[in-house]
Amino acid sequence: MFSYIVRTLWGDVSHEEFKKFGLLSSVFFFIIGTYWLVRSLKEVVFANIVGKLYLPYAKIASLIALVFVLMFYSKLVDWLEKYRLVYLLSAVFGAFFAMVALLVMHPSIGLANTVTDKYRFFSWIAYIGIECLGSLMPALFWAFVASSVDAPSAKKGYPIIMAGAQIGSVLGAFLVTRASSIGIGWLFGIGSISILIVPLMIKLFVTKHPDALQVKQVTKHQPTGIFEGLRLLFSKSYLIGILAVSTLYEVIGEIINLQMKFAAVDAYPTPEKLAEFMGFFGVSVNLLALVFAIIGTSFVIRHFGFTFCMVAYPVTIGLAVCGIWMFHSLWLLFGSMVALKGLSYALNNPCKEYMYIPTSKDIKFKAKSWMDGFGGRTAKGTGASVVASFPVMSDLIFYGSLISLGVVGVWIAMAMYVGTTNSRLIREGQIIE
Repeated sequence: MFSYIVRTLWGDVSHEEFKKFGLLSSVFFFIIGTYWLVRSLKEVVFANIVGKLYLPYAKIASLIALVFVLMFYSKLVDWLEKYRLVYLLSAVFGAFFAMVALLVMHPSIGLANTVTDKYRFFSWIAYIGIECLGSLMPALFWAFVASSVDAPSAKKGYPIIMAGAQIGSVLGAFLVTRASSIGIGWLFGIGSISILIVPLMIKLFVTKHPDALQVKQVTKHQPTGIFEGLRLLFSKSYLIGILAVSTLYEVIGEIINLQMKFAAVDAYPTPEKLAEFMGFFGVSVNLLALVFAIIGTSFVIRHFGFTFCMVAYPVTIGLAVCGIWMFHSLWLLFGSMVALKGLSYALNNPCKEYMYIPTSKDIKFKAKSWMDGFGGRTAKGTGASVVASFPVMSDLIFYGSLISLGVVGVWIAMAMYVGTTNSRLIREGQIIE
C-alpha cells in the first residue's frame, strides 16, 4: 500500500531513492521550519520596536548588509567542504537566535518597551539576521542537493524534499499562532534549537550516503575572488534567465506584502495579536504549498513539463495583481500573498532548482548564492522602494499594480527561454560552466 501511494504521488521512486530524498526532506524540514518561525516574527518585532513606516528601509538595509555577507560566504565556499559549511552556518544562526530571544525579553531593549524609535538598533540587526538566514541556508542546502543527484532522480525526488519543507513551514508558522501563550522571546529560542538540529541531520546523511560528498560534474577548481559568483552569474544568458525566474516574483510579492503588513499593523494593536495573524498567514501559505507538493507538484511536472509550470506561475500571479487593482482589502491582500508564496514554494521553487542540474560546481555553490541571496533581496528591495515611493495607498495600488504587470510580462518571456534551454541542455548532455 505504501509503495502504491509513493508511486502515485511521486512516480517510480525506488526504495533507496525514497530513503535518500526522505532524509534530505528531513533536513529541509528543520531549515524551512526555523525560517518560517522567525520570519513570521521579524516584522512584528520591528514594527513594535522601530515602527512600521521603516519596514521598507529595513528591507533595503538587509540588501546592503547581504552584499558583504555574500562576499564572505563566497570565500567560505573555497575554504570549507560544503557539509562543514552547513555545520558552521547552522551554529552561527543558532547562537544568533538565542541572543535575539534574550534581547526580545529584556525589559528596556525588547518588546516591553513600547516606545518605537528608529535608533533601537537591536531590531534592525535581528531583521537583517533573519533575512540572511532566508538567503543563505536554503541556497546552500539546494546547492548541496543539486551536486548529489542526477536529472532523472531530481524530477522524482525534489517534490519529496519540498513536501518535508512545507510540513516544517506549517509547524513553524503554527507555533507563532500561539504567541500569546508561548511568548515571542521563547519562540525565538525554539528557532535557535531547531536550526541547531540541521548539522546533526546532515552528519547522518553523509554517513549513510558518502557518495554525496563526491560532487558531480566536477571541473578544475582554483580558489577564486569574492565576486566570482557574481561574475559567473552574468557570464551566461541561461544563468541570467534563472536569475529572472528566481527573483522577479519577489518584486511583486514585496509590493503586496508591505501593503498587507501596513493594513495588519493597523488592525492588530498588540505584538502578540499581530504575531498570531502573521502565524496564521504562514500556516495558510504553507498548507497550500504542502497540499500541492504532496498531490500536485510531481503530477503537474511529470505530465506538463517544467516549462509549462514555470510559465503557469507568473500567469497566476498576474491574475492576482489584477484582482488587487480592482478590489483592495486586508483579506484580498492576504489571499493574494497566500497564492503567491504558496505556489512559489510548491511549484516554482522545485522547477527553478531543477534548472541548476546542467551546471558546474562553482555555479551551484557560488553563482547560486548570489542569485538566491543578493538577487532575491535586490528584488525585494526594489519592491520596497516602490512602496516607499508611493506613501498614499491609492497611488500605491495603481502604480504598484501597473509595475507588477510589467514585471509579469518579462517574467513569462524569461521562463519560456529558461525552460526550453534546459530541455536542450539535458537532452544533449551539456554542462554550463
